[in-house]
Amino acid sequence: MNPPIVVPRPAATVILARDTSDGIEVFMMQRTTEVAFAKGMHVFPGGGIDPTDHHEEIASLCVGLTDDLASNTLGIEKGGLAYWIAAIRECFEESGLLLGYRHDDELVQLNEHEALRLSDLRTALAENKITFVDVLKAEQFRVATDKIAYFSHWITMPGRPKRYDTRFFVAQAPVGQIAKQDDYETVGQRWVRPADAIEKSRLGEIDLMFPTIKTLESLSRFATVQDLLDHAREPKPKQLMTPRIGTGRNGQPEILVASDYAYAEIGKIDPQGAGTAKTYIEPGIPVEIAPNVLRLTAANPGMMTGPGTNSYLIGTQETGIAVIDPGPPLTEHIDALIKAARGPIKWILCTHTHLDHSPAALELKARTGATLFGMPPPPYPNQDQTFVPDVIVTHHQRLRVGGADLRVIHVPGHASNQVCYLHETEHLMFTGDHLMQGSTVVISPPDGNMATYLASLRLLQEEQIDFLAPGHGFLMDKPKDAVDRVLIHRQDRENKVVAALKTFEQPVTLEELVPVAYKDTAEKLHKVAMRSLFAHLQKLVEEQRVSYANDRWLLKR
Repeated sequence: MNPPIVVPRPAATVILARDTSDGIEVFMMQRTTEVAFAKGMHVFPGGGIDPTDHHEEIASLCVGLTDDLASNTLGIEKGGLAYWIAAIRECFEESGLLLGYRHDDELVQLNEHEALRLSDLRTALAENKITFVDVLKAEQFRVATDKIAYFSHWITMPGRPKRYDTRFFVAQAPVGQIAKQDDYETVGQRWVRPADAIEKSRLGEIDLMFPTIKTLESLSRFATVQDLLDHAREPKPKQLMTPRIGTGRNGQPEILVASDYAYAEIGKIDPQGAGTAKTYIEPGIPVEIAPNVLRLTAANPGMMTGPGTNSYLIGTQETGIAVIDPGPPLTEHIDALIKAARGPIKWILCTHTHLDHSPAALELKARTGATLFGMPPPPYPNQDQTFVPDVIVTHHQRLRVGGADLRVIHVPGHASNQVCYLHETEHLMFTGDHLMQGSTVVISPPDGNMATYLASLRLLQEEQIDFLAPGHGFLMDKPKDAVDRVLIHRQDRENKVVAALKTFEQPVTLEELVPVAYKDTAEKLHKVAMRSLFAHLQKLVEEQRVSYANDRWLLKR
């Protein structure tokens, strides 16, 4: 039985920062071990949104911010102002620090008598005897919602008994106020440089939650509070941070964020956050990535193949099995494919005939009698000339194999015979090397063509796809974003090639050009980069922007 789905509770946190001669310091509080969430952890002040945070009366006491503007900033329909209010209210409740104005627009500073009086109000507020509005009205304060800026957005990972949908804010620490923990939820406090807090956590001196560590890492790059506020106030969308948990190589839990390669796959195959999915690819071990779809990775890792070449098995005992990209001619991999198959292997489909994708088809066909599908190899030495398809696939052809409807999409560019197979029920595309994880695809003329590749990429933007199953690496989500990133990267690289050509008055060779056009790439990769550089130059020649003669190129001016 699956555990109940826990809906994240809306919450707000505020990071108070101040300038010092050693850089910014941030305010952190230690939570008591008696609470149910983040026991004993060092955290920033914050907590859940209270119904009173939405009341119209408190909205009228906010300075410089309306609900419409706040909601637009957060990307929600309404109720955004309550997050700013909650952040300020929780900060006051937990620390006694109040981001507010007096009636004369002066930021609140507290003398000893006022601090004592407010301490009594904090206690009554914590005991739900009064509301935050009561505090503001009694002291004739208004809420300094114009002084805090939206910084980031985190949602507690699935599988946790308590989950929060938290907006993080940043603010200049109020001057003339002294913090004091409430001795109810919080039992300690400190001002600390972000880098020092991370180091204390590493040494076991303080406990930090994963989002707190990542937030401190992002804070550590700002030299001043004003730099931090300016960054937070830039009109750009904030990336939603929803950590996910999997099992690492040492068998221990590993927390991932969206930039980690396994993140999308873990979200798909372990949506309840049980933590059973692996954060690494293990050759020879099948992984079910969709109903009746297994991935099996060959033991051929390397610079060009990543963790190894992925083979995919589709089907059941009743339907028979289709294998996509049987991989390199490794007997142990072919044995593993036959062992992992949940039924007889009847079909073998190849995305293209590079030497790490199709050569195993010859032996696998001999051992199973399966029918081969794909396009014949081009006449080049880096192509598998042993691959002779029984069925030559065509663009938009539909295949019924392994109980699934697959549609062929011809996407030349990386290779002239490169195709993708779209699983139309699962909206899952098997991409071969058309798109891969962690790096851009090498385009190597004469069979590879940059202009053709870019046009083929744009074909995918027209398709309904939820996930990409690449020839190397984990499942990839947000396919349109993945395509856009590659298109932007390729245009950026083309711009760098043109800029590099401008530095030469005479025709230049590939060897002379690559260190300039790829100066942002490690020198050990320049030999591989020369292939894509050649493809970019070929495109520029076709567009009549560059001239070519005697293995040399010159920018037309």
